[in-house]
Amino acid sequence: MTPQATNKLLVWDLKFDEKGQLTAPVAEDFLDQVIDAGVEDLFMFSHGWGTSENAASELYDDMFPRILEAATRTAGIGKMGFVGIYWPSLSFPPTPATPPPAADATQAGSGAVVDLNAGTAALSGSEIAASLQPGFADPAQRQTVMEIGQLIDQGETKVGSDETNAEKEERLRQIHLRLLSLVPSAPNGEFEDSGETALLTADPTMGYQAAAEVFGSAPPGSAMQGIGDWFNRAINGAKDVMRVLSYTIMKSRAGDIGRGGLGPLLETLRGQPSSVRVHLIGHSFGARLVSFALSGISAPEKSPVASLLLLQGAFSHWSFAHEQDNPFDSPGALNAFADRVHGPLVATFSIHDWAVSVWYPKASFLAGQDAQAQAAGQWGGMGADGYQAVNPLEDRVMSADGNTNYGFTPRTFYRVNAASVINDVEGQSFSGAHSDIRKNPVAALAADAAAAHA
Repeated sequence: MTPQATNKLLVWDLKFDEKGQLTAPVAEDFLDQVIDAGVEDLFMFSHGWGTSENAASELYDDMFPRILEAATRTAGIGKMGFVGIYWPSLSFPPTPATPPPAADATQAGSGAVVDLNAGTAALSGSEIAASLQPGFADPAQRQTVMEIGQLIDQGETKVGSDETNAEKEERLRQIHLRLLSLVPSAPNGEFEDSGETALLTADPTMGYQAAAEVFGSAPPGSAMQGIGDWFNRAINGAKDVMRVLSYTIMKSRAGDIGRGGLGPLLETLRGQPSSVRVHLIGHSFGARLVSFALSGISAPEKSPVASLLLLQGAFSHWSFAHEQDNPFDSPGALNAFADRVHGPLVATFSIHDWAVSVWYPKASFLAGQDAQAQAAGQWGGMGADGYQAVNPLEDRVMSADGNTNYGFTPRTFYRVNAASVINDVEGQSFSGAHSDIRKNPVAALAADAAAAHA
């Protein structure tokens, strides 16, 4: 494979499988081409959840020229190259979610109250399974996903029937056994949050009803109070649990690919005769992928990473946290690896990102049903409020008018409030502005972070 050279852009595509193996190009060929091209600053971008290869390609085709243009106006950046990272992320079908109250209405104290509903109940089990199935390479897992969908649909036909409770519980058990077979296990020592896995190992009779309540498929309190048809709630909750399962698998997969695939490749690049500065950029779960690549680099001096930019990251805001201020009483999974970044560590957040600020914490805190912990941000995502419990930490506001003087300095964490730019929620009732990143101010942020290398 040779780089694509279009309008002064040098672009490489790196494709990883779900285990973190680089499938194309050959690693040695990629490294040699980057060195031979004389690249000094290499921007590596990872897409996020529910992104097909075509959609990822469109994202890169849009953003790389924007970053190039912004970087040419920024001092301290040399000859540039760009890498699009492709990885198999699961796609959950669109749902008719109830949008949360407008941010300005909430801030104005209007008292707007909305019964949030992810809209999952509107889907059939087979529709969910058909959307998720292509994200699995293993034929046995693909079959398991389809079986879960079929079992959910069969269960829906028994809602209100004269089946005994024991027969209905057996239906849930069969769904649950298959779900459990798909749950990934976290590597030893990797702690982020555990809500999803705890839910998936719970008693499905109560756990699935709780899921339906949290995602709005059942009235608040109904799971605990026995209101209505418990089996109807549980079957709808099984659909919500499939959504949580997709979150769990994508989070785990992104970490595996970053740690076992991208990280070692970066270390090999550092060992080449010519020094290349790498600027990691990730969106959504892709932000987790590039972050966990840091843990795949064995030592700070073996890292070529000059900046890290997390765009609306869909992973725990405690991931880089030190132990003393972490509500989980443990260092974040990436606490020991921030020193692999020799420049600034930047994360955007936006109140208009409903995927991360509204639904991600619901999926993560689900097992404990701890509303107080949720309110305190225990289960929050990076794209909701940025890094938590890290030092040194500074706050910035993304400029919508083109001002790029952020004053970034190396080895400092930055939370960038991007609400004035990442704010388009039109037609996105579930995710809001989560993917509203194809904008010049975002590209300028990437260039400014890259220019602040050590």
